[in-house]
Amino acid sequence: MLSKAFAEIFLVLAGSFRKTGFQFSGSCSNVAFMPLHLIKLAVGCESVKELKGWVAERMQVARKRGLPLHHIHVTRMTPKRVEELLAGGSLYWVIRGEIAAREKIIAIEPFRDRDGIGRCRLVMQPKVIPVLPRPMRAFQGWRYFTPDAAPPDLKSAGAGVAAMPEPLRRELRELGLL
Repeated sequence: MLSKAFAEIFLVLAGSFRKTGFQFSGSCSNVAFMPLHLIKLAVGCESVKELKGWVAERMQVARKRGLPLHHIHVTRMTPKRVEELLAGGSLYWVIRGEIAAREKIIAIEPFRDRDGIGRCRLVMQPKVIPVLPRPMRAFQGWRYFTPDAAPPDLKSAGAGVAAMPEPLRRELRELGLL
């Protein structure tokens, strides 16, 4: 069985080889990774309801085209800590200055666009899960987000809070009552 330190060194080296085009097979299936999350602004989105609508629209288009029913978000930068993100990580969405929802990440697919620019597909389950709102300042791109910093799912706050309309939850949070 590999030690965790050896596995981490191996994965760093494997990442370096991937950049040069070197391919390898095999896995470190006996190494447990701590889940890691990403956090990103949902630019132009005003509510969790609207985000759910966007995802539903994309799923309708995918269904009509016969594509897999996954929500895909394209970003410029490719995360380096892929194994940790795929060990149960989610993409947390910041909406109107609050961490408001998440989607489980199921794949990360680097690619080059038509202009040869490196991009990355964040492939997620098409299920938007509201979380207990927490304030978050604006930032560019995405950031890594540790599990201890991630807010709990809204359902865990109790049925009363989860049933409240989103604007009411936002106002109560701003008043320090939630």
